[in-house]
Amino acid sequence: MAFAKGFLHGTSIVAFMALTIAPSARAGEVLAAVAANFTGAANEIAAAFTEATGHTVIHSFGPTGQIYAQITQEAPFEVFLAADQARPERAEAEGYAVPGTRFTYGVGRVVLWSADDTLIDGTGAVLGSGDFTHIAIANPQTAPYGAAAVETMQGLGVFASLGDKIVQGMTITQTHQFVATGNAQLGFVALSQVLDDESGSRWMVPQDLYAPIRQDAVLLERGAENEAARAYLAFLKGPEARMIIEKFGYDTED
Repeated sequence: MAFAKGFLHGTSIVAFMALTIAPSARAGEVLAAVAANFTGAANEIAAAFTEATGHTVIHSFGPTGQIYAQITQEAPFEVFLAADQARPERAEAEGYAVPGTRFTYGVGRVVLWSADDTLIDGTGAVLGSGDFTHIAIANPQTAPYGAAAVETMQGLGVFASLGDKIVQGMTITQTHQFVATGNAQLGFVALSQVLDDESGSRWMVPQDLYAPIRQDAVLLERGAENEAARAYLAFLKGPEARMIIEKFGYDTED
């Protein structure tokens, strides 16, 4: 129980949200660890899932790498929605996940975004000019969107020249906050974060500049016997969840 206490109270990155459930004699709950970039979509999917099944979803949001480290340290998660494929694959290989339950629930897109209406043009030329003080990215060691940002800058040949201007957010959520508040003039964020925000300027990063961000979900061993956890993953594959996922700017795979 010492871990549980430290987990709940000792980190500012992970946030919990409990949803009110509809009355049901068989209602249960599932503790889902979710990549920070998927926050908005996950909340909407959880509400729809609760309405459809009566089960409650308790979310823990954070960078994928940190979540995985917590899984290996016996965090009580039952379902893992990562921002990549690598960690769910490792979870299966290392015995933390139920074999055969992994699938891709969404494919993310990266956007170079600024709160300044004039800073970014349709080609991302500002990266070559370096006409800014700070550019924000998520931590590439723990956040796949940060790794994609580095890959993009390397592909454009500007990573070395921009090195002293890069500021890192612990999560893609914090990275977006850096740009939104002006602490960084621009930054690489998830399309889902700015899809409905018409302010500022942006460049949709061509997908050939970074490896596809296929985001996988998997049932963890702690949730193997939990009917609500299995129902949640089944719902995530269904048409209602897919519509929400696509609405938030993710691609889905058949």
